[in-house]
Amino acid sequence: MASKTTPLIAFQPTLATSLSPTAVATDHSLLELDSELDALLDQIQDEIEELGEASAEAMERFQLFCQAMDVKIDRIGRFLRVMETRAEYCKKESARYTARAKRAQNKIERTESMVLYYLASHDLKKVESHEFTLKRNKNSQDSVVITQPDSIPDDLRRFEAKIDGPLWLDVIDALPKTLAEPFAASVKSSEPSNSAIKQHIANGGVVEGASVKRGYHLRIE
Repeated sequence: MASKTTPLIAFQPTLATSLSPTAVATDHSLLELDSELDALLDQIQDEIEELGEASAEAMERFQLFCQAMDVKIDRIGRFLRVMETRAEYCKKESARYTARAKRAQNKIERTESMVLYYLASHDLKKVESHEFTLKRNKNSQDSVVITQPDSIPDDLRRFEAKIDGPLWLDVIDALPKTLAEPFAASVKSSEPSNSAIKQHIANGGVVEGASVKRGYHLRIE
C-alpha cells in the first residue's frame, strides 16, 4: 500500500539541483525535517514492497533531507556553543560590574567621610567652589555604626536561614503557640526540597504533585 503522507515540499523531479541541503535546513525546523524523513522512509519501504526497489526520486529526496538534517544539527550545535559562551561572559561581566560598583560605593563613602571630618574638625557647616557646595547636614534619624560585628549578641541580630522540612516541623511542634505562630509568620518564602522528595520516594513514599524520574540533558561535543 502506497504511503499517503504529504511531503513538506512538493515533489520535483530535479529536487537535488533545485534545492540545496542548506536551503532545506533554513526553511524547516528540526522536527519538520525529522517528520519528512519518517515519511520518506515509509514511502521507500512501500515502493520496495510493491515495486521491488525504491524510486530514484524518493532516494534523491531522502539523501537531500539527510544532508539537511546534518546542516540543521551543525547550526544548532554552533548556536548553543555561542549562547553558552555569551551567557558565561555575561555572568563574568555581571560579577565584575558588581565588584566595580562596590568599590565605587566604598570610594564614595570614604570621600564623604573625609569631607565630613574636615568640616567637623574646622567647625564648618559647608565649603564652596565655583560649581559645588559641600554641606554638613545632620541626618533626620540616628544611624547604627557597627565597629565590631562579632560582638553583637544574637538577640540583636536578624537571621536568614534555609531549613529542611522535618527540622521546621520539629521546631514548630516544640514551640508554644505564642512563639510558633509569629515564628511561622516570619517566613518570607519556602520551596520544595528536591533531596528530601527523592529520599521520601526512594523509601516507598508518595508525594502528590511530584515525581522522581531520570531526565536528560543536552551535551554538545
